Amino acid sequence: MIYEQRTYTLPHGQMDEYLARFEAEGLPLEMKYLGRLLGFYVTEIGTLNQVVHIWVYDSMADREQRRAAMDADPAWQAFKVRNRGSFVAQEVKIMRPTKFSPHWV
Repeated sequence: MIYEQRTYTLPHGQMDEYLARFEAEGLPLEMKYLGRLLGFYVTEIGTLNQVVHIWVYDSMADREQRRAAMDADPAWQAFKVRNRGSFVAQEVKIMRPTKFSPHWV
């Protein structure tokens, strides 16, 4: 099992607009293809104006297959076009749990 942590930094003042757009358009597509959302968060302390979401996959191969299927969907491509310019930075981490890490999913 692997966990993908995606962190996006938005320009000041654009969080509410982004969250509304993502919830209405992006999230249904990601749930359709990626499936296991562990959580979706906004920062309150530390680096502000960030959204963080964590997805769970069986393996890197599972992740690659799911993301490729999503990328092939014209609705996802259209969402990506509407979402252009939303972020000033993006960071993606792939994490694997240690043998003693609790598994919540």
